[in-house]
Amino acid sequence: MNLCLTVATSSFRALCAVTAAILLVCPGAVIGAAPAHAAKVVAARADKAEQAVLLARDAFRSGNAAMLARAAAQARGHVLEPYVGYWQLRLRLEERGADEVRDFLARHQGTLLAERLRADWLRVLGKKGDWDAFRNARPLLVNDDPDIACMGLLERFRAGDLSALAELRPVWVAPRALPDACLPLAEHLIRTAQYGSAQIWERFRLLADAGQMSVARRVLAALPANEQPVAATVDRVLAAPAKYLLQLADVSGTRATREMAILALSRLARSDPQAAAVSWNESLRAGFSAEDQSYVWGQIALSGARRHLPEALGWYAQSTNAGLSDEQLAWRVRIALRNGAWNDVRAAVEQMSPQARQDSTWIYWRARALKEAGSLDASRAEFSRIAAEFNFYGQLAAEEQGIAFKLPPQAGSPTAEELSQTLALQGLQRAMALFRLDMRTEAVREWNWSLRGMDDRQLIAASEIARRNEIWDRAISTADRTVAQHDFALRYLAPYQQIFAGQARAQKLEEYWVLGLVRQESRFISNAKSSVGASGLMQLMPATARWVARKMGMKNFQWAKVHSVEVNAALGSYYLKTVFDDLDGQAVLASAAYNAGPGRARRWQDEKSLEGAIYAETIPFDETRDYVKKVMTNALYYAAVHGGNPRSLHERLGVIGPRGRTQSSNIP
Repeated sequence: MNLCLTVATSSFRALCAVTAAILLVCPGAVIGAAPAHAAKVVAARADKAEQAVLLARDAFRSGNAAMLARAAAQARGHVLEPYVGYWQLRLRLEERGADEVRDFLARHQGTLLAERLRADWLRVLGKKGDWDAFRNARPLLVNDDPDIACMGLLERFRAGDLSALAELRPVWVAPRALPDACLPLAEHLIRTAQYGSAQIWERFRLLADAGQMSVARRVLAALPANEQPVAATVDRVLAAPAKYLLQLADVSGTRATREMAILALSRLARSDPQAAAVSWNESLRAGFSAEDQSYVWGQIALSGARRHLPEALGWYAQSTNAGLSDEQLAWRVRIALRNGAWNDVRAAVEQMSPQARQDSTWIYWRARALKEAGSLDASRAEFSRIAAEFNFYGQLAAEEQGIAFKLPPQAGSPTAEELSQTLALQGLQRAMALFRLDMRTEAVREWNWSLRGMDDRQLIAASEIARRNEIWDRAISTADRTVAQHDFALRYLAPYQQIFAGQARAQKLEEYWVLGLVRQESRFISNAKSSVGASGLMQLMPATARWVARKMGMKNFQWAKVHSVEVNAALGSYYLKTVFDDLDGQAVLASAAYNAGPGRARRWQDEKSLEGAIYAETIPFDETRDYVKKVMTNALYYAAVHGGNPRSLHERLGVIGPRGRTQSSNIP
């Protein structure tokens, strides 16, 4: 793939000659403007330098300083030379002098590498306790992280700033292990009784709720010895919470006894909320404060709502809203939607934090609740707040307002000058060189860093550069960032459209839905790989690909073929058609099934019909819920951009039939 602008005209070829560095990114770009021999020399030098960069990366990973030094000499002058320099410094950063670090930061000011080195150096300074240097360096860091933030608090505390102690609170209530630098602050707060048993048990619950039990157990060691639960008791609760509750005779003694009962009820609720509700009987509840009773009901209600149990509405009613988290309130909305309890929908949204209430999801559902209650003016006002947004709920709100669908005005194509100026950015040059070397993680970081502060015209130019270089995911995500000027042809690119159109016709599927699904799966990156092993454009798992290949009668199928555009499109489309037919030809169900499996998609149906938007909103898996909304919205925009019938989003979502109507099969 040529990472220069891949166009035939000499004017665009010239864009790659903006600086000498660009010649190293795209060595063949000026062949038409220079002797062939000179072009070959440049290309050979560039290839040698790129090999040196890869060698340097491998040397850094293996900790081989000598090899890294040799590679650095060969990579001089390459656009990625700063990466080699960063690796050299980073290899033994603890041994480096401050002057070396400052020199690199000065030479590469404002770059991603400077940001990364500054963060690395701050961690070194914090561990060494060089607080003067830390204090001077930290203000220049753009993106803080928990470790460095804790080091900053520790530095202030040691300098006598006691307000740093109060700022530990957000870290204390975060459901993860405390960064090392925050431990002295926490220990001071506990030692001076500013944090007592109440705060320790609070953190224990948060960690336990998040499944961080190893960290939660360590927190218990901060309790006074006579208040700590016996380790064997914790083991019993975790191993068999129902059995523990059956054997629990009395909770009127220590707080540890009550907390272990609460832990048991919370753990039981995860697997069987109905059993937890039975165990949480009046006799047991009597030994707990009203606040603790509300907490337990909230735990049981959340688990019940995730399982779509109608009883969860009653369990929520037992819990005071003031004690519920935004997540618990979100699931109160969802279980209320499935049961048509519109007053509960509105009440739950209005109990959310101010930040959560600004999410278009909850603006939309509150507006629907107002509409159901007959408050039409208030409902229209709420729909209007999000009706111009290009997302799932923005489109649904526009349709509720009767606004006819149309694409926003098309922004003008970037001019040659805009392309030239954007391509001249060193960060984008480095990103494209990294893409060419298949260093995708680094390339994406570099690309995204380079987009910071860009206006709409620059974003469109950067998106167009990515498109011409077939870096499809960056083209799409970059175009997605524009605020006032938009190019939806870039947002909804359709690489390999003819291949997918052919497969859609063969399988009798809507082409635009297929494209919308592929956009969500891989952003059209043919060698995309997920953390769970799915691969290719349509992100097929190995077992699924082999199953489909057998069903299709595909001979000599090998896993390596899954990265072929044609093979992946054929396998993925066939599988999508299979689940589509298995699920009564309902695109929403099939989309959910493609992401989470047909069995789950069926279980998430109700005993009665549900409107498609409610089905989508009440999918228990966060990833799948977001996925289905985006796939269905993508399909609408693909149809509009590429000449199809966009159809309303309400129509596309349709009505999901009752559970049991869909087929049952052995589809993986």
